[in-house]
Amino acid sequence: MGHRFEDVAEIETPASVEDVWAAITTGPGVQSWFLGRTEIDGDAVRMEMGDYRPESRVTAYEPGKRFAHRVPDAPDGRFMAYEYLVEGRDRASTVVRVVTSGFLPGDDWADEYEAMLQGNALFVATLREYVTHFAPRTGVPLTRWGGGLAAWDRLPDLLGIDGDTAHTEIDGVGVIDGAVFHRNDQTFGIRTADALYRFIRGMNDKLMLGHVLFAPVEQDWDGWLGRHFA
Repeated sequence: MGHRFEDVAEIETPASVEDVWAAITTGPGVQSWFLGRTEIDGDAVRMEMGDYRPESRVTAYEPGKRFAHRVPDAPDGRFMAYEYLVEGRDRASTVVRVVTSGFLPGDDWADEYEAMLQGNALFVATLREYVTHFAPRTGVPLTRWGGGLAAWDRLPDLLGIDGDTAHTEIDGVGVIDGAVFHRNDQTFGIRTADALYRFIRGMNDKLMLGHVLFAPVEQDWDGWLGRHFA
C-alpha cells in the first residue's frame, strides 16, 4: 500500500540569513548538524552515513530564500525530498521552514514513518542549535553504531541527564557537561561548549551516535558502546 507524507517544521534563530544559508546549502554546513558527511557540488547533494549513500538532485536554488533537493524515485516508488524556506525578520532573526516529503512503500510503512518523524524533529532542533550557537564554525561528524538497545531505558542515567541538563564523564571521551536541547521517545540531543551529541534509537534495533565535534579533540566512543550497547 505505502504512504505519501509531508512533514513541516519551523524554527526561529538569531543567526543571520547568511549563516543559515551556508548551513543548508554547503557540504561543511550540512554535516555540522545533519548526519554523516555531505558534499554539495553543482546540482547534486551526496550524503554518506555508513553504508547508506544517497544522492539527490537540487530542484530549487534561490540564494538566501529557498533551497530544495530530491532523491530520485526507486523502483518501488520510494523517494525523499527536502525543502528549506528562509526568511529574514526584523529584530535580527531568521526563520527557517523545513519541509520533508516523500513516499514509503509497503504495508509496514508505519514504524519507519514514526522513526522518521522523530528523527526529523531531532535534526531540525540540531539545525537551530548549530546556527544559533556555533555558526559560522563548521564541525566534524562522528557516527558510530552500537550492537543493541538493551540499555536504551538507562540512557538518561548513563548521560547524567537531570531535567534540561546533562553531566557525566566517559572514559576515552571526557566530561560531557551541557544542555539537553531535544528529547523524544527515540532521540536525545545534548549541546556542550564544543559539540552536539545525538543518540538515536535506530530502526535496526541498534543505537546510533550522530555527534558533531567543533574542537580538535579525539573522542573514542567505541569503549562506551561496548560497555553498554554491545
